[in-house]
Amino acid sequence: MLKTPGRPARLRYMSGTYQILSDGDHVVCAVTGAGIPIGALRYWSHELQEAYASAEAAAKRYAEAKAQGLM
Repeated sequence: MLKTPGRPARLRYMSGTYQILSDGDHVVCAVTGAGIPIGALRYWSHELQEAYASAEAAAKRYAEAKAQGLM
């Protein structure tokens, strides 16, 4: 797991965008635990309200969520 210095942000993930609820410089990937700088955030789920470090991490989580009936 990568450690990201600074303060984590709190975001509301929406379809195609997000809203910053609490200022910070990064969010944490729900799959890998890696810190994702806000400026580099490209993948998230508005249904699950989670951020992902990569397309691969997002696909893995979507498959898990679908299997669990969360989506």
